[in-house]
Amino acid sequence: MESAEGSPAPQVTSEHPHLTTHILDATTGRPASDVAVTLTGPVGEIATGTTDDDGRLGLGPDLLPPGDYTLTFATAEYFAALGTEAFYPSVSVTFRVVDRPHYHVPLLLSPFAYSTYRGS
Repeated sequence: MESAEGSPAPQVTSEHPHLTTHILDATTGRPASDVAVTLTGPVGEIATGTTDDDGRLGLGPDLLPPGDYTLTFATAEYFAALGTEAFYPSVSVTFRVVDRPHYHVPLLLSPFAYSTYRGS
């Protein structure tokens, strides 16, 4: 599959991705499924995907080189599908990869607030 520019499309995931995320909708107390997520890094877009029924997603290759990365969550589309007005059209979380064997970046989400942390 190729992108509009003719270059190969980013890999969605590997068998053992270095990075995982998961989203919990704090207003419902349930995982947020079907949320589009994009991973970008020092060289641009690396991977895209959508959360599964449990709100989880693995992105990128088996190993990310050290550097700064951003996960962007398409929250407007998620809340629109629920018929819920939301303040944040997207949530971007920037973090630094150094030398950990695995990075987990969860998102706790509501229509008018969000929080994140470095998970395990």
